[in-house]
Amino acid sequence: MRPRLAVLAGCLVVALLTAWYAGSRFEPATPGPTPGSVRLGPDAGEAVDAYLARIPAELPGPGEAAYALVQFRAGLAGPAAVDVVAGAQPVTAVFRVPIERVQTALRFEDLGTVDLARNRAVAAAQADAARLTGRPAAVASAEAAALADPACACVAALVVRGDRAALDALGTRPEVRAVHAAPPDARPVELALAPLLPEQTRAADPLPDDGEPPRG
Repeated sequence: MRPRLAVLAGCLVVALLTAWYAGSRFEPATPGPTPGSVRLGPDAGEAVDAYLARIPAELPGPGEAAYALVQFRAGLAGPAAVDVVAGAQPVTAVFRVPIERVQTALRFEDLGTVDLARNRAVAAAQADAARLTGRPAAVASAEAAALADPACACVAALVVRGDRAALDALGTRPEVRAVHAAPPDARPVELALAPLLPEQTRAADPLPDDGEPPRG
């Protein structure tokens, strides 16, 4: 009986030593970034003046770099939008087709070139038009037709990466309405983008949606 107990005790000691070694050899996994945890753009219903007044305090410190949402006073064609943010690195384009009194989609496309990003936005709008029915399908079809034109003034905002000096410079350009920076350690996956639209002059409220989309 005693030899058997000794064997069991020996096995227990080996198991404990193995567990201790594994625990000391491998650190616990660090949690990854939370997608969409950093909002860039006004909160729903936020007063425009209050939003524009609070975001300068969120710019990075001198010499620090951060991602930032550059929001335009009016939609711009792709090449013009990229020219406006010269001095910073454009990362993501926010496409939106402006149609009077019609709510249209915000389409977020990573930039290789702005034309490639616009073509992906066209494909996404075409896919929506094929998937949906009725008025939503007509709106998506109108978006696809507008985005297919390289001259479409359909870039509502760009996400860029730049240091404090570059972001300050962007904020002085006449086409730029607001520059909203993320914390310097934020990663692209954490960004939730909700740009201030040109038609939102008092508050970040939903726009009217009682108009008719153009028919192709």
